[in-house]
Amino acid sequence: MLKLDFAKCGGLIPAIAQDWKTNEVLMLAYINEEAWNETLKTGHGVYFSRSRQKLWHKGESSGNVQIVHEILVDCDEDTVIFKVEQIGGAACHTGHASCFFRRLNADGSVTELGEKLFDPEKVYGHK
Repeated sequence: MLKLDFAKCGGLIPAIAQDWKTNEVLMLAYINEEAWNETLKTGHGVYFSRSRQKLWHKGESSGNVQIVHEILVDCDEDTVIFKVEQIGGAACHTGHASCFFRRLNADGSVTELGEKLFDPEKVYGHK
């Protein structure tokens, strides 16, 4: 059985959520061993919230859960990619489909890509 190396990075490893059909990168989060085991058990994206210092079941507030279809593990066993089906269309707490919705242009300006799919103030009570 595969054993991820949580010790190398102080108990947390990066987890990239990627759309299972389009390969669009939706978000980067972190998992600890408990989040990893919960993801394997439930088949949904479960992460560790560094700001709240607790497990975070993606979609627990918004309803925009992630169904994990495939998991890829890197060669050092300290980073994973969750190939997910993003329910509700938005992975980002800002209401965008992807957390990577800003492009840095050559002149230093920033272009926002895509439209918001929901109003975060209505969903979370903040922007």
